[in-house]
Amino acid sequence: QVQLVESGGGQVQSGGSLRLSCVTSGFSFDAYNLNWYRQAPGMERELVASITVRGVTSYGDSVKGRFAISRDNPKRTLYLQMDSLKPEDTAVYYCHVPGGSSWLFPQDKYGPGTQVTVSA
Repeated sequence: QVQLVESGGGQVQSGGSLRLSCVTSGFSFDAYNLNWYRQAPGMERELVASITVRGVTSYGDSVKGRFAISRDNPKRTLYLQMDSLKPEDTAVYYCHVPGGSSWLFPQDKYGPGTQVTVSA
């Protein structure tokens, strides 16, 4: 059974840092490109960062230079290091495997999410 479980969220002040983790099971972690998404109240879900199976990373414009995505294949864990946090980073953050990646993922797969709240 495929599982994605995020953790590491919380409440921090503006300028602070958090490190999110996504522990996975049920699929060959090192064979998949992976993403972090976020969704703020009343907003559409937004792609934050991506990492390929070879470790190539990309970021949304709003987080470039502040966030860093990484993966630990032996631990089957995806990370998101978030620095210089701003109130507009407040959202629920989701680990994501793209739909169509394999027969295991006919649709987009998200974890339950972890709440990040940044106060001014």
